[in-house]
Amino acid sequence: MYNEFFGVQKAPFGLTPDPSFLFLTDQHREALSGLTYALLQRRGLVVLCGEVGTGKTTLLARILRFLPDTRLQFAMIVNPTLTPAEFLEVVLLDFGITDIPPSKAERVFMLLNLVLLGKREDKVTVVIVDEAHLLPLKVLDEIRMLCSIEDAEDRCLQVLLVGQPELDKVLAHEDMRQLRQQIGVRLTLGPLAATEVSEYIRHRWLRAGGAEPPFTRRAIEAVSSVTANIPRLINLICGNALMAAAADKVPLVDKRHVRQAAAKLNLGELPRPLEFVPEPPIPAAAPAPPEKTEKITLMAAPETGPSRWSRFRGKFRSTPPGKELIT
Repeated sequence: MYNEFFGVQKAPFGLTPDPSFLFLTDQHREALSGLTYALLQRRGLVVLCGEVGTGKTTLLARILRFLPDTRLQFAMIVNPTLTPAEFLEVVLLDFGITDIPPSKAERVFMLLNLVLLGKREDKVTVVIVDEAHLLPLKVLDEIRMLCSIEDAEDRCLQVLLVGQPELDKVLAHEDMRQLRQQIGVRLTLGPLAATEVSEYIRHRWLRAGGAEPPFTRRAIEAVSSVTANIPRLINLICGNALMAAAADKVPLVDKRHVRQAAAKLNLGELPRPLEFVPEPPIPAAAPAPPEKTEKITLMAAPETGPSRWSRFRGKFRSTPPGKELIT
């Protein structure tokens, strides 16, 4: 759509997780190395939490792409809203087993054989559950029993739970205390830092075959403001802002294009800069009519320095209605 206009080979801000576009911040590097270590060293149960759109699935795709089949065999569960029996069945199906026995005991025995066979071939067997915060408690209890499959050396079956921060609340449930004790590694992903947004945009633009990204500094600041620095929202806003700029036939994305994209996607309106409004002039007070005075003789007060009022005189001024008094 805008690729030809801006001279890129493919869309730089797609929403599909693509490991070739992975932008490695310090926290992403830590999560990547932590996951790789936890899986290959058979640490048992691993938990990865992060807000929606922070790059959990992209990070996972990167690991699964670069770990060779000779070291890893895995089942990926993307719809965890299952019964315990359905969960075990889906795990076996994703491992390529189509002849599923009817009883639970036979299914567990089949999974155990698969794990032990993989270990003899020096393969790590992993069950990966995406959107794990949606797991029912009964299925989590099933996972706890599967994590107990071990031999004299280490854990045989590795389980990776990937979910939103609500997963921590689920695991904090009183009934999950035994499962919590089996967590070998816990990792977290958050939004980008504000200083990383321009680097993120540039990284994806170069990966798409472009030169310098066509975003003004004000546009990048606006993207950061409206997306809270969440990568998926950055992709969404940047893609729509590029389409708006291409429609205007201008070579640069400016803040107004980001505003248009945010309004179109119902992501909220960016705050407009405050305009200076001068205070209205204070009207001169009318001269007071002369008062009749009575001559009174007073004793002179001793010199004790300036009065309290005279010390602060000049720090107060008349203010129009509705204005706060500033000292």
